[in-house]
Amino acid sequence: MRHSNIHTHTTFSDGKNTAEEMVQKALELGFVSLGFSDHSETAFDPGYSAIEADYPRYREEILRLKEKYEGKIELFCGIEQDYFSRPCSDEFEYTIGSVHYIYVKDEYFPMDASLEGQQKFISKHGRGDPMELAKRYFDTVVENSRRREFQVQGHFDLIQKYGLFDGAGEEYRALALAAADEVVNNVPFIEVNCGAIGRGYRKTPYPDAFILKHLLKKGAKLVLNGDSHSVDTLNTHYEESVNELREIGFSSLWQLRKTGFVEIPIK
Repeated sequence: MRHSNIHTHTTFSDGKNTAEEMVQKALELGFVSLGFSDHSETAFDPGYSAIEADYPRYREEILRLKEKYEGKIELFCGIEQDYFSRPCSDEFEYTIGSVHYIYVKDEYFPMDASLEGQQKFISKHGRGDPMELAKRYFDTVVENSRRREFQVQGHFDLIQKYGLFDGAGEEYRALALAAADEVVNNVPFIEVNCGAIGRGYRKTPYPDAFILKHLLKKGAKLVLNGDSHSVDTLNTHYEESVNELREIGFSSLWQLRKTGFVEIPIK
């Protein structure tokens, strides 16, 4: 199975490598397509996001690479649009929709940056109960999906990055699955995201296996992504993920190609 990745970050946001370096690595790995999805601007937290003023230069660079590598690999210019960013999906070829923050009383609490960010919310607004964070997070994910502004749901259960929740707990599972029910009806594709594995935070991709089993019953269409911030993680855990999805019961994945998203059988 020749792979693809459309969740790729470069030096235009918080990636470690240039777009061309990522293309060269993708070619080395035999990828059929590569999509760039640098972070949309979050002015309240500029440390990791792109700058809107750089969007034209970002698009121009990907166009240059498309022309340079024509016939060798299919390239796409997308964006990972945060819930709290200005909508900009019409400026790019595709959009990944993600929730990186919870917002309460004029304060943004990062869900991705550190365990401390999650614990701070629980302490200030969750009455010490982690389930309050889970509820607020999944409510935001659902609200984001209702906008129907993106094609791919990014790291659905990002709040599990630091292992704060008991994935076997009934209350947590109920929140996650209720959110998954709505998201799968609002968003065409759900990503299987290996990013936290490549950075040493998890041993399995997002979403957790119990969510994937539920998504199978709902007929969800999955896109396998690396959420790559460097050339070293472009295909981290890909083969293992394909095997895990096969064992769960999925028979195909979807890849972005010139003709749109196409279904690829899992063999």
